[in-house]
Amino acid sequence: QLQLVESGGGLVQPGGSLRLSCAASGFTLDYYVIAWFRQAPGKEREGVSCISRSSRGTYYADSLKGRFTISRDNAKNTVYLQMNSLKPEDTAIYYCAADARPSCGSTWMGASYDYWGQGTQVTVSS
Repeated sequence: QLQLVESGGGLVQPGGSLRLSCAASGFTLDYYVIAWFRQAPGKEREGVSCISRSSRGTYYADSLKGRFTISRDNAKNTVYLQMNSLKPEDTAIYYCAADARPSCGSTWMGASYDYWGQGTQVTVSS
């Protein structure tokens, strides 16, 4: 069974950090672009970050640059999203998605993806 599984979410105070993981099972992530999206209650899903197959290309939503860092460890078949200086407005369900193309491209936020995870809840609150 081919699937993506996110983990690492939870409750954190404002200013805190979390590292989300996106692990693949049933396929190797080496040949896939991986993106993170999030959806807050009552809001549309939005792109957070994207990383190319080789890790040379990384993209971020403008509002998140400097606080979030995406990385991948192909040997562990896992992609990470390090989130620092978290704010209450970062509260959302975070999803990872995989697509079999070599690079994210400038239109990564609106592109289609082959696989999606079930999501992990991130809550930033005091």
